[in-house]
Amino acid sequence: MSYSVDVNLLLYASDRASPHHPAAFRFLEGRRAHPELLCLAWPTLMSYLRIATHPSVFGEPLSPSEALGNIAALLGLRQVRALSEQEGFLDVYREVAGSFPVRGNLVPDAHLAAILRQHGVRTLYTNDADFRKFDFLETRDPLT
Repeated sequence: MSYSVDVNLLLYASDRASPHHPAAFRFLEGRRAHPELLCLAWPTLMSYLRIATHPSVFGEPLSPSEALGNIAALLGLRQVRALSEQEGFLDVYREVAGSFPVRGNLVPDAHLAAILRQHGVRTLYTNDADFRKFDFLETRDPLT
């Protein structure tokens, strides 16, 4: 079995000012000892770098080296794999996005969903309700 996490959980775990920080941090820390394969898509990791270092988003943004260090620590865990688009990605994206209009903020969500579908990952931990639109994904909110 494998699963993935959305960028929001990574951000909450890093943002000590967020009311979601304690729960997100505990969730990710608990995953360290979990044997299940954690699949992190490169777009998720790059979004983390972009947002966690942005002074308009974080009251105390991370330095680029801190944010990269967090990513390196995650990728260094034996049960973590980085995922990217594979051959035929556009066809999978079209299939994932074909059930409803995908535009604006749904584009990166559909991008992540398509990568997960290509790799056979069906479980996504997130508190973003938009991911429920992708019927092949089982979404779980670890913050509730």
